[in-house]
Amino acid sequence: MKGDRVEIVIDAGDSSRTYEVVATRAGRRVEVTNSRGGVVEVSEVTRSGTAVRTARFMSSRILALVEHPAEDAAA
Repeated sequence: MKGDRVEIVIDAGDSSRTYEVVATRAGRRVEVTNSRGGVVEVSEVTRSGTAVRTARFMSSRILALVEHPAEDAAA
């Protein structure tokens, strides 16, 4: 749902970098997929399952992957 986001912290040698993938529109969500080749994909996906935006990272370089679900409006 809109507001879902995932933060990824990557080891960039002498420093670390932080990337963020956010569900930008209503009905979209963020999915995290681990593949066998050592790659982690973070995608913004529509209701029908079409990927709008995808970020790929080598799992050996990931220091942290934090999922932040959207806050429920009813709460």
